[in-house]
Amino acid sequence: QVQLVESGGGLVQTGGSLRLSCAASGRTFSNYAMGWFRQAPGKEREFVAGFSWTGDFTLYADSVKGRFTISRDNTKNTVTLQMNSLKPEDTAVYYCAASRKSFSGPNTREYDYWGQGTQVTVSS
Repeated sequence: QVQLVESGGGLVQTGGSLRLSCAASGRTFSNYAMGWFRQAPGKEREFVAGFSWTGDFTLYADSVKGRFTISRDNTKNTVTLQMNSLKPEDTAVYYCAASRKSFSGPNTREYDYWGQGTQVTVSS
């Protein structure tokens, strides 16, 4: 069992930055591939970024490529999502997820554990 807790969401103006963190507890964190997803009102949950359990392979959604950076610190059991140049369309609840596979991409069904989410609102 892995527990995930997101933090760092908030309200920011267009062009601003936010840094989301996901704190993991439970089983060995380094054995899980990690991902960030988001869900806007009335829309399906969508993949934002993710990487393999080793951290040597990363994947970003085209909509955030070049603006968002995902990273992990296995010594601190944390995953972060640095979000720069934010746009109103980035507004959503952001979720951290963990997968027992070596890497899981955009498919939500490949993830075994989810956090409760943190709200990000970008004003125009």
